[in-house]
Amino acid sequence: ARYRGVIERLAARTNWGAALPEGRFRGFAAHNSFHSYVATVVEIALQPDGTPRVLRVDTAVDCGRVLNPDGVRAQVEGATVFGLGLALHGELSARGGRVEQGNLGDYRLLRITEAPSVIEAHIVPSEAPPSGIGEPPTPTVAPALAAALFAATGKRLRELPLLKALAAG
Repeated sequence: ARYRGVIERLAARTNWGAALPEGRFRGFAAHNSFHSYVATVVEIALQPDGTPRVLRVDTAVDCGRVLNPDGVRAQVEGATVFGLGLALHGELSARGGRVEQGNLGDYRLLRITEAPSVIEAHIVPSEAPPSGIGEPPTPTVAPALAAALFAATGKRLRELPLLKALAAG
């Protein structure tokens, strides 16, 4: 029932099923963890070089009774940006048995110019006990983005980071 609640709320808020403007594509993913339920829609457009531009991310959450809605929205926004960075760029490499990335100076994060202009958190009213909201929104971002890329390109990308997988063809 809680999965259904987040999916229905998200479908209504994103007008899922309606035609998109030409050149725009969407993907969907749902997940539960820490007794919270999350569903995400990522909307993209392809740039002239074939790379995606994430335009909008909508996430519906049922994290039980919400005591601080602004805190929930902030967590969803942060998880979205973190998840996009992981999905598009996140990669660790090893050489000689050691990880090459030692800190943020040599690990690629999402840049502000790559962030979507719209990130919406849709809170589903719930009488369940309050539950986790820090981590649950992150895992839906990469599969929703991969689904949007499939809608745009017809290619199933099954490895992260998605930009590297997309370039590999």
